[in-house]
Amino acid sequence: MILIEVKSLPIKEVINNIAEAFETTYEQSCGEFFLDIPEHIGQGNIRGINFDGGMGIIQYDCLFKEEVEFHFTINKVHPLKFLYCLEGELKHRFEGYDDEHNIKQYQEAIVASDLFNGHILCFKSETRTIINSLEITRKEFQKKIQCELVTMNDNLQKLFNDIEAKELFYHDGFYSLKLADLFREMQTFEGGDFLKKLFLEGKSYQMLTEQILQYEDDLNDITGSKILRRTEIKQIELAAELIRERISKLDNIAEIASEVGLNSNKLQEGFQNLYGTSVKQYIKQIRLNLIKDLVLNTEYSMSEIVDLAGISSKSYLSKIFKEEYGTAPSDYRKHFTDSLVKKK
Repeated sequence: MILIEVKSLPIKEVINNIAEAFETTYEQSCGEFFLDIPEHIGQGNIRGINFDGGMGIIQYDCLFKEEVEFHFTINKVHPLKFLYCLEGELKHRFEGYDDEHNIKQYQEAIVASDLFNGHILCFKSETRTIINSLEITRKEFQKKIQCELVTMNDNLQKLFNDIEAKELFYHDGFYSLKLADLFREMQTFEGGDFLKKLFLEGKSYQMLTEQILQYEDDLNDITGSKILRRTEIKQIELAAELIRERISKLDNIAEIASEVGLNSNKLQEGFQNLYGTSVKQYIKQIRLNLIKDLVLNTEYSMSEIVDLAGISSKSYLSKIFKEEYGTAPSDYRKHFTDSLVKKK
């Protein structure tokens, strides 16, 4: 195991400490500090940037040849950290405590150490690990926002107001789809140094906003939770698959949502994100595609197609088909058949 002692703040000094431990150099550009992992240790990079008001971001994209532990042990109040695991797995524990927290892909953790104790971050060997760490120095942050936090959740109020780090705080969960989109934008932004700094500062505030909303949403049970998590995408895809399979006997969308382990709000949000449409419109389009296929490629009667498509009547069949294709299904079939005869 490689043990890295980080005994400095702010982020510039953090990157400098890591570079010295790796026996390499770091670079800086427009307030961003970054280093490449030396080949004998692994591959990837670590970069960080501080913004006004006590906020900053450290991004780790590392694949180490052996296990690496970063010990943040400066004898001061440590920043409040919001850790996001985009890939791989991270182990976290508080300095002076034995409990270890596993933060896996798509998970996030809010961590605040007590007193002058720090944090230990452990990266597995031979595993690419991508971590975003949003870091907030609470005393400076309070001066920046100049705002009472009375509308925030009580636990978060205490956390942000605890500028002397009197209490330990830990919370984990799965980060939202909106946060996943933010991380992707941050990774792919190609603007120059000045624009990148402005961009990242804006994204850091967006991250904090979405995280606060998500924390409050985490306190709800499954029926009250509204924010879609990155890990729930597979459940949305399963719901879409079930809709396609059961289109002829589809009665209750709430039952589909319950079967895949989501509530109706999350199902709707997921369909908007993945398919750009509501669940109702998705079902309508699946039905129309099926009806068109049955009209053109089978000899089923319109009454039989009504049953196979799971709709209420021939009049409704004609209505939705005409809205989409401009003609009644029987006329559509006749036109298609006549066209084939002419070609022959």
